[in-house]
Amino acid sequence: MSKVRQTIGIDGHALPILPPERDPRVWAKLVRVLFYTPGFLAMLLLKAGEPEAFGITVELLMLSSAAAIVGGLFIGTESSGAGADRSSQIGTWSGALVLELLAVVPLLCAIPALFHQLAHSRLLHAVAPGALDISLGASEMLPMVAILPFMLYQLAGFGTLGYIVGKRVNWAINIGILCLIIASYVANREGAYGLEKRFAAILVVVMALTVFYGVLKLRQMQMTYDAKCSSKGSQIDRKAA
Repeated sequence: MSKVRQTIGIDGHALPILPPERDPRVWAKLVRVLFYTPGFLAMLLLKAGEPEAFGITVELLMLSSAAAIVGGLFIGTESSGAGADRSSQIGTWSGALVLELLAVVPLLCAIPALFHQLAHSRLLHAVAPGALDISLGASEMLPMVAILPFMLYQLAGFGTLGYIVGKRVNWAINIGILCLIIASYVANREGAYGLEKRFAAILVVVMALTVFYGVLKLRQMQMTYDAKCSSKGSQIDRKAA
């Protein structure tokens, strides 16, 4: 039976609330999925789409694929044994943050526009004589439903971001993600590809800055925890892991 992690430091003040221990093997498997899937979708779009409808979709998919590799680098440094330093202690948490914000978010932003482009591709759907042009209508919104469980993942305390920023900031960031994804998709449907690129660019910049801040904040939290945690508390923490 695992014991509770120490919450009060040797100075009598509360210790930073670090994310729970996570299995690096699970995240490593997710790295493979997030590397191959967006890359395949990007190639599919390049093969079957129309250049004027690309927008920033291909760039978002390639960012998602590349970010998965970077996340894997962070996860690969995870270590709690002999010789482990403060950076290696937060390897999985940092990798999870990269995957959540720079791999999953761009993928969620790209998927609705990708589906719209493929559904209306003149190359895939050549109009035959006498064929009926059936509009998908509101069903085109179905791929966007994947955003909702992601929001639940973040706001219900499963995500890494919730341990780095306050509750209000966490809500603000995730609501901003939702609004920018919707705005980017609407701009793509309306053919306003310039606006789509702006919304997507803002989304990516905000995610990159958040990841940069988050990794440094996690390292600072770990340093504070190690400095103020008693040796007895450290042993309890290792048993709980």
